[in-house]
Amino acid sequence: VYTLAGVVAAKAGANLQAIFNQPAVLIVFTALFVALSLAMFGLYELQMPSSIQSRLSAISGTQKAGTMIGAFVMGAISSLVVTACVAPALIAALTVMAQTGDVLRGGTALFAMSLGMGAPLLAVGAAQGQLLPKAGPWMVAVKGAFGFMFLGLAIWMLSRILPGAVTMALWALLAIMAGVFMGGLTTLATDSTATQKLGKGFGVIALVYGLAMFLGVLAGGSNPLKPLDALTAGRVAGTAGAVVEDAHDMFTRIKSSADLDREIALASAEGKTVLLDFYADWCVSCKEMEAFTFPDPAVRQALDNTVMLQADVTANDDVDKELLDRFGVFGPPTIIFFGADGQQRHGYEVVGYMKAADFANHVNQALAPQPVTADTQ
Repeated sequence: VYTLAGVVAAKAGANLQAIFNQPAVLIVFTALFVALSLAMFGLYELQMPSSIQSRLSAISGTQKAGTMIGAFVMGAISSLVVTACVAPALIAALTVMAQTGDVLRGGTALFAMSLGMGAPLLAVGAAQGQLLPKAGPWMVAVKGAFGFMFLGLAIWMLSRILPGAVTMALWALLAIMAGVFMGGLTTLATDSTATQKLGKGFGVIALVYGLAMFLGVLAGGSNPLKPLDALTAGRVAGTAGAVVEDAHDMFTRIKSSADLDREIALASAEGKTVLLDFYADWCVSCKEMEAFTFPDPAVRQALDNTVMLQADVTANDDVDKELLDRFGVFGPPTIIFFGADGQQRHGYEVVGYMKAADFANHVNQALAPQPVTADTQ
């Protein structure tokens, strides 16, 4: 069942990723994860309707035991029942498969995931239940942890369409709520266990981090990984070592192949190289590149004589698809380099997120002057 899902996702290619990342779809998924989190916190019990459970049980019960076909049918039905429990991991895997468009990779990756799901069941069954932990208060803590994970996934999805400051405020609120849940504001008794003390310690850390993010938001920050960066660095314009807060402004926007050819011609006339960045609002790795890679001083120095172009393929319309197909790009983030002669530097394409130091070295190699050969002459 999962292998087939991987093949379908790979066949759909970037179109599936674009569909899954439309604002309306993201809001629906966000609402779903929030609803799932409320169930984890005990607001209500979430289970499949009894009528559907009865039908599936009846179908499963009619299967003949001891046959390969019967085992497969029961396993396929079981996957339909438990799919909701692994939805985040499954959706993430399907998204990667859709982006790569590799059918073999898509099928084998989801097949491996299904084996990973099945192996623990085989181990538990072979041990006749001896490996199962006993029920206890720890299960409440586990449900709470999954509740916060679902809320984190909801914020992560909304981050693709919300302003950075709003997203950071939501992360701050989630961190503070998690800190309170872990006992960060609770007074420990003298006979507290080591687990309770450890939980309170992590709770205090979460509270401090959440408050730091709130301060960062008030100061104009938007990066949860550097919550106080706006307070310590600020924006120093017109001075050496200035901090670029919005790398999105470093690019010249293009839409079509005609726009790209025009900009490459202008750059070549000035003896400059060209960087073409395929971007989308829903592309998390694209925003990571703009937050951590492009503003880096070493990267900016490597791109000092380079015209930086950006093709925003968020709409995924016919013009976007034509430009993507021209270079065989499945989706963002993908970066393509052109020399000062206007020719594409094949073999130096960057797909996915790359750290600043590695990207700077890659840029220097990709845009280095090419040796003159008999063919080029």
